[in-house]
Amino acid sequence: MKIIVTLLSVFSSLTLTLAAQTADTIYHNGVIITINDAAPTAEAVAVKDGRILAVGAGDKVLKTKGKETTLIDLGGKTMLPGFVDSHGHTYLIGLQASTANLLPPPDGEGKDIASLQRLLTDWAQSHKEVVEKVGWIAGFGYDNAQLAEQRHPTKEDLDKVSTEYPVLIIHQSSHLGVGNSKALEMAGITADTENPKGGVFQRKEGSNEPNGVCEEYAFFYLAAKLAAKFDDDINEALVLEGAKLAASFGYTTAQEGRAFGPGLEAMERVANSGELPIDLVAYPDILEVDDPETSKEYTNHFRIGGVKLTIDGSPQGKTAWLTKPYFIPPPGQPEDYVGYAAIDEKTTVAAVKKAYDNGWQILCHCNGDAASDRFIAAIRKAQEIYPDVDNRPVLIHGQVLREDQVDALKELKVFPSLFPMHTYYWGDYHRDSVLGPERAPNISPTGWVLERGMMFGSHHDAPVALPDSMRVLSATVTRKTRTGKVLGPEHRVPVATALKALTIWPAWQHFEEKTKGSIEVGKLADLVILSGNPLEVDEDKLAQIKVLETIKEGKSVYKRSTENASISQPASFGITLDHTPDEHGEDHSIPGIKPICGDGCFNHGLSVLLRAIESASAGGD
Repeated sequence: MKIIVTLLSVFSSLTLTLAAQTADTIYHNGVIITINDAAPTAEAVAVKDGRILAVGAGDKVLKTKGKETTLIDLGGKTMLPGFVDSHGHTYLIGLQASTANLLPPPDGEGKDIASLQRLLTDWAQSHKEVVEKVGWIAGFGYDNAQLAEQRHPTKEDLDKVSTEYPVLIIHQSSHLGVGNSKALEMAGITADTENPKGGVFQRKEGSNEPNGVCEEYAFFYLAAKLAAKFDDDINEALVLEGAKLAASFGYTTAQEGRAFGPGLEAMERVANSGELPIDLVAYPDILEVDDPETSKEYTNHFRIGGVKLTIDGSPQGKTAWLTKPYFIPPPGQPEDYVGYAAIDEKTTVAAVKKAYDNGWQILCHCNGDAASDRFIAAIRKAQEIYPDVDNRPVLIHGQVLREDQVDALKELKVFPSLFPMHTYYWGDYHRDSVLGPERAPNISPTGWVLERGMMFGSHHDAPVALPDSMRVLSATVTRKTRTGKVLGPEHRVPVATALKALTIWPAWQHFEEKTKGSIEVGKLADLVILSGNPLEVDEDKLAQIKVLETIKEGKSVYKRSTENASISQPASFGITLDHTPDEHGEDHSIPGIKPICGDGCFNHGLSVLLRAIESASAGGD
């Protein structure tokens, strides 16, 4: 009897062991790029309970197949680890997806001021519920550098859209904006209003009357008047739609790179509801929060990873803080204009010291080299006081980094999250107007970083641009401008390196290299399936590769529909997350609006926002 009991026990134990090794899903018959230098490619990947169970040769991985295992034939498509956002703004991506699209071609139709007026007018007429609920007309993504007039719109230009409602348009950099006369009136901005510290209300030539253009903290002040109209439902919709749009470009980890106030609270609520499709790591503004509850562990796909500091503005907006003058200063500025700091040295040093004192990771926005000098000096002081704190500080953007500053970053172990996508969107403008032909080729100097054996992240900074992972990859590899010119050929990097800057290196940046960034046994099954192999396609066609599916911990969270498979990225705002567009029995296209996305859907994010507003209205809000 004892023998029988023993045999049954052994059999039961063996059965449990085999069950533990049985995959939920196996992917095979495709190109699998692991981003693992020890085994860079594989024939198959097995997933169990949201993690990688096996990866490697097909016959080895197929041994994990059981009766309930789902076999997925990749059909020759390419699989990579899911992309990790080195820097972006998920909440504002939601705003981008839920307002009038003013982006210039190829991402939108905002090519001149007349186009902006038309886009805003059409949007307002077709989305009266939003306008009435919020009380504003808003658009996102205009770029004066790409407008035919080569200038910012003025309040008078926006008055032609509406004099009844305040109108606010947000610059593609998110560091500037323009309000119409009604917006300025509601915000109390007059000729007697002084510029806020770290910001500028631009004036009409020869007078103190504001022309409607607001820079940095002046813009944030105006934008706060719009955001004050957002209730909980709207804020939560923005978070969710931002995460969905990031997922549609293959990101399985998104970032909110400057969280504060209602947006941060909305992120926590959406996470607690269980609706976040991908991981979201937030960095509250250190000047806005006293004691953020940071964690290296996600709860319902959300965590606060550290804090954010912003020292200057944007180079394309000519508000970045430089050590040498702008090549062509903005109107009304002297020849020696170098931009300006958003905060003073004392505030910078205190903020960095506070981060080190609490062991918080700190991300610092530094576009101009003067801003980078200030951050580097503050880091050096903090590390002298706290030599044992390993918080992986991050310098964000580094557009105008000098070579000596790259040396300092290496010495101080500061991770550079760079922005080579600027070479495509604004490279010509940087060369011809912002920095000139000598400095412009070295924006986001990935070549100098690699020469020193350093890791780096390559980010999209959405909503500055769409969170288009393939556009990020293309720009990092080719550094070609809109006109096809190569800007800084010595800073071009191999495709394999650029892929690391989208995966394993930003995973390290976030202290997540042990669970993300490569396809290895035990790591999360965060995966992306592409239409082509980035290592084999012509480098000039990298941006045409499409994200076909995004998989978060073994679950498909985005899948491009069959009829859209021939459409190049970006898919703009018509996205599908875990469902087809008609799952709810409704058509997401909006009557009267010409679709701006290839799949015939104007704005899925807007439709969700409208439902949230309708729900709030029904509840008497």
